[in-house]
Amino acid sequence: MAAERFGRWRARSEAFLDTCLPDAATAPQRLHAAMRHAATGGGKRMRPLLVYAAGHLLGAEEALLDAPAAAVELIHAYSLVHDDLPAMDDDALRRGQPTVHIAFDEATAILAGDALQTRAFEVLADSPAPDALRVAWLRTLARASGAAGMCGGQALDIDATGRQQSLQQLTAMHELKTGALIRASVRMGALAGGADTATLARLDGFAAALGLAFQVRDDILDIEADSAQLGKTAGKDAAQNKSTFPALLGMDGARAHLATLSEQMHAALAGEGDAAAPLAALARLAVERGH
Repeated sequence: MAAERFGRWRARSEAFLDTCLPDAATAPQRLHAAMRHAATGGGKRMRPLLVYAAGHLLGAEEALLDAPAAAVELIHAYSLVHDDLPAMDDDALRRGQPTVHIAFDEATAILAGDALQTRAFEVLADSPAPDALRVAWLRTLARASGAAGMCGGQALDIDATGRQQSLQQLTAMHELKTGALIRASVRMGALAGGADTATLARLDGFAAALGLAFQVRDDILDIEADSAQLGKTAGKDAAQNKSTFPALLGMDGARAHLATLSEQMHAALAGEGDAAAPLAALARLAVERGH
């Protein structure tokens, strides 16, 4: 049931995302081709799925969820393009294909990331949603993307490269770098369904645990999986002497922490009924992926 629903939502998200991207045959062709290379080259589409799943929980129409699902994926795609640049993580592989600065060039990659980011907010502004909802979406995504969210987390990550962080510092960094956009995905879907303050708070707790669980599992896979499985270069964290959950807690400790986060997600959804099944299934995917 979940796999069928996720397949349908992915297809819906892919189709709408395609309409949001410029035609690679139109000028400037190189920039447009790079944008498409970054945004349509596969991926789990976890963040769009979270938008649809949270909206499903609150009874939102799927057509209303298309714009926020695409917008959050555009922000995610831009972040990966810039994260892979030589001045950042300097990676040559992403989603099993050459990163944008390798496939094109560094200047084009910077511009493609910029264009994907701004396109995300244009998509939300142009959506047919009520004005108040569009403003709420724009505020949510902007905050999650900037210095108080993903970009701030990336800055903390750069500052910490080559030195060991405490568990508290590592957690705070990933709450911004990885978690902020995941929390925004859930919140935008819930806002589309008219969630009240109490429901938004419960779902934010779920999303916060999910964001950390996703990162803990990512850290484990960086050690256990190879580049073909990951779709990106394996072992980069250790090579760059970065703090990770396994480095601080050990592999057994990291797995135990992952189990605790899984329990927190389950507790946050308790009482929500069958409509929460897609969110619960995405929580399991985050915890179990790569097995």
